[in-house]
Amino acid sequence: MGPNQKSILIVDDEKGVGDFLTIVLKKQGYEAFYASSGKEALKLCKERSFDLALVDIKMPVMDGIEFLKEAKRLNPSLIFIMITAYPSIETAVEAMKEEAFDYITKPFNVNELQRIIKRALEQQKPSEQVIKIEGIVTQSPAMYKILNMLPKIASAEANVLIMGESGTGKELIARAIHNLSPKRDRPFIAVNCAGIPETLLESELFGYKKGAFTGALCDKIGLFKAADGGTIFLDEIGELSPTLQVKILRVVEEKSFKPIGDTKDIKVDVRIISATNKDLEKEVIEGNFREDLYYRLNVIPIRVPPLRERKEDIPVLVEYFLKKYSKKFKKEIRKVSSSALELLSSYDFPGNVRELENIIERCVALETSNIILPESLMLSNFKKGRPKKDYIPPGGLDLQKKIEEVEKDFLIKALEEARGVKKKAAELLNLSFRSFRYKLKKYKIDK
Repeated sequence: MGPNQKSILIVDDEKGVGDFLTIVLKKQGYEAFYASSGKEALKLCKERSFDLALVDIKMPVMDGIEFLKEAKRLNPSLIFIMITAYPSIETAVEAMKEEAFDYITKPFNVNELQRIIKRALEQQKPSEQVIKIEGIVTQSPAMYKILNMLPKIASAEANVLIMGESGTGKELIARAIHNLSPKRDRPFIAVNCAGIPETLLESELFGYKKGAFTGALCDKIGLFKAADGGTIFLDEIGELSPTLQVKILRVVEEKSFKPIGDTKDIKVDVRIISATNKDLEKEVIEGNFREDLYYRLNVIPIRVPPLRERKEDIPVLVEYFLKKYSKKFKKEIRKVSSSALELLSSYDFPGNVRELENIIERCVALETSNIILPESLMLSNFKKGRPKKDYIPPGGLDLQKKIEEVEKDFLIKALEEARGVKKKAAELLNLSFRSFRYKLKKYKIDK
């Protein structure tokens, strides 16, 4: 046995199944041992240790569940995958109650079995590979880089611009920067610039004097003043109106502002962390965002990758949210089945981590057993890993961007159908040749 070779014990009263699995697993590079009964398998477990056991549930004298209980006493770290010819939710629940990793049904697909075995053995990797910091859970190299930079970013106290799609965890990163900074004992104020009407946002940010407008019955301290000495997090900064952009610029440059209706400046010492799901550089070029403000806010840029670019985080996030919501709803849900996890891993998550969290929270709230199976996910919008065309993720979507993506796809498909003949492609889309050429130029399609 090589130093890294994994050993697998096969327990099945059908010798044909045992011999077949032994051959398959040895071809895959595993060390395989076969036992035709639970008692024989227990004897092997006393003689040596195994990394994983494939165990038939229905066996005479000692069934698979009984063997699992006894074998766990001998080797608590042994991983179990149960085999059954009589699949049912009750069978799965019974196996998972005893902390089996997963179960498969006869006749089983060899490729599926190999994937389950691989995932099961991967869970034995040291937990140090998973980083948990300030509510951020990851094992993604791309996220490692960001998290490793946070202490330096926090100590620099320069303004930070966090870029990323909705639901990627931009506020968590902002809070982590604050909590790692010298300002950690001072306030952290989060403001959703897109969630407050423009008419109210100015008074929320800067406050007002009594009598400044109808309804201003007393002085109001703005959020910039409330954050004095600490950090203010301006989420969705790209939604600010031109007027508010000017006022924010003044706070950034002069560290002061005037409340509405006041003639005196208020000085503040506040660090600004901004976030956006827009391409702010593009917004600057198109005249929608002030260039001077953009460069003032973007002293230290951080790009948070979407979940589809770091799918290795899905299993650890699932485990994290499962524990979180099992505790919240006071339930003993121990795991997500391998097949359910595979379904989640095949999905692109347009709503990112927030969408995944919502799915797990719903599953835990509604689940009546102690395992989440594929049918528990209720993922009616999943199809080949992608959502239906009419699916709106929990984090929302950019409708204009979506329309442009669809339009661009049809232009390319029309050109392919017309074998590059632009006039014919335009006719396929019922467009004038001039309009068709304009759109090709707009989307930089060079065919």
